[in-house]
Amino acid sequence: MVEFTGSHDCTVDSKGRIIVPAPLKRQLLPFADKKFIIKRKTSSPCLELYVMEEWNKLRLMLNKLNPFVKKHNDFKRAFFAGIKEVELDSTGRILLAKDLLAYSGISKDVTMASIGNIIEIWDKAAYENDLANTNSNFGELAEEVMKDVELPQD
Repeated sequence: MVEFTGSHDCTVDSKGRIIVPAPLKRQLLPFADKKFIIKRKTSSPCLELYVMEEWNKLRLMLNKLNPFVKKHNDFKRAFFAGIKEVELDSTGRILLAKDLLAYSGISKDVTMASIGNIIEIWDKAAYENDLANTNSNFGELAEEVMKDVELPQD
């Protein structure tokens, strides 16, 4: 199972390339000989980076949706929209397509935030704003999300 950690700031150059910060690059190196998937996040104006093995698990799960149910097709169409295959180049950069840059509002300053097996790629100001909004009611959110989770015992 893939598990990334940390939030890292970087910039995007005029050609849409992000130099992946060294701590995150070290985490991606075991997968560097493979392609990655970048897509629009469905719930926030940012992008998601998947290693191929994690992407394939998700893709196979979504392909089980019933193709004769309109809502399933609508969901899949929106979910898979704008997907791009990318790779780390020899200097540790990832190229972001123009449509994905436009969707996410990324222009210069970027935050790459690890959330488990996915790396979110945000415009830095949008990320900080989203985090501030979440933190304003984080206690309530934590209580609601975690209330039925069984915590590990020592």
